[in-house]
Amino acid sequence: MDALPEPEVPAPRVVGVDEYATRKGRHYGTVLVDIETRRPIDLLPDREASSLAAWLAERPGIEVICRDRAPFFAEGAAAGAPQAVQVADRWHLWHNLSEAAERAVAQHRRCLHTLVPASPQPEPKPAPEEELPGSPWPTGHRFADRTRARHASVHALLEAGHSRRSIQRQLGMTWRTVKQLADAAAPEELFTGQWQNRPSVLDDYKPYLDDRWNEGFTNAWKLWEEIVPLGYKGSYQRVRAYLHKKRTSPRPVTARPPSPRTVSGWILSRPETLTEPEQLHLKTVRTHCPELDALTRHVRSFAVMLTERQGERLPDWLDAVRQDDLPSLHTLAAGIDRDLAAVIAGLTLPWSSGAVEGHVNRIKMLKRQMFGRAGFALLRKRVLLSQ
Repeated sequence: MDALPEPEVPAPRVVGVDEYATRKGRHYGTVLVDIETRRPIDLLPDREASSLAAWLAERPGIEVICRDRAPFFAEGAAAGAPQAVQVADRWHLWHNLSEAAERAVAQHRRCLHTLVPASPQPEPKPAPEEELPGSPWPTGHRFADRTRARHASVHALLEAGHSRRSIQRQLGMTWRTVKQLADAAAPEELFTGQWQNRPSVLDDYKPYLDDRWNEGFTNAWKLWEEIVPLGYKGSYQRVRAYLHKKRTSPRPVTARPPSPRTVSGWILSRPETLTEPEQLHLKTVRTHCPELDALTRHVRSFAVMLTERQGERLPDWLDAVRQDDLPSLHTLAAGIDRDLAAVIAGLTLPWSSGAVEGHVNRIKMLKRQMFGRAGFALLRKRVLLSQ
């Protein structure tokens, strides 16, 4: 295949550029596609701005460059073809907005609890009759139950006429333990130990842990990392023990609120495609959370801009976004500002990078076929010749 001549490619007017991985996460190259003919033009061995600029400088007839918003492609296009119009790909713009919307919903996940019906409060259980009113430990506490059982065993043997030394041998206890149990008329007299109502360094943070637990976040290590910046000085093991008790204790079965991804999916979908329950749930969330209501309005306004090619409205949309308390959208807006001309062109012109994405997938297939047995030169020749 190395001996085959390269195909003759007419001078392109609209070029699409994207990256492909020669070794994912480590090394990337650049693929260039003629958007009008949807054919690959060339492959570059890296994704450096200088390499792209040099390639473009040799082809002064290029008028439009379709790309994603990677800074190295923006810099290379500006340096190598300053006369060309750069067009940001619409799919990547919508994808970036989708990620920002999901982060915004996650930041206001408390609002999603309005969709969970209130569960009836269980009736309080009556205290066991056998429990003494002055007992500091309730029945079911492992230290209390063990002490009561040992006290009963010792006094039963005493009443049967056994000596304390005999009881010590039979029960495998120390002399001191037998003496304490024998001298106590009732087991409650021994409930003066270290486990009774002792304050814990975790007490001030239990309400926070309870709230996060009720939100469905149950990872002990992550919760420990969250309360350390709040001032918690205790150990991770204490947090884990507290959550283990919550995890193993019986809980009433209650409905869980929808996940942030589910709610963001409602916001990102066309309203007419939502089912009636989904529309009702989204309306409830928007009513109880002004931030998510604003998020929905901004997302739907951007969708109209994108589908109806109204790129001239983008500056007004960015100003409206900055008026609301939505940090994730503010981050998105700051990124768009740095590439404003290309984004406006992407929302206005008909060109897109769809054909380039298809060739990136085809390069993956060709790489698997060669299975690493050939270098860049053969990969480039196969991409250019296999149509």
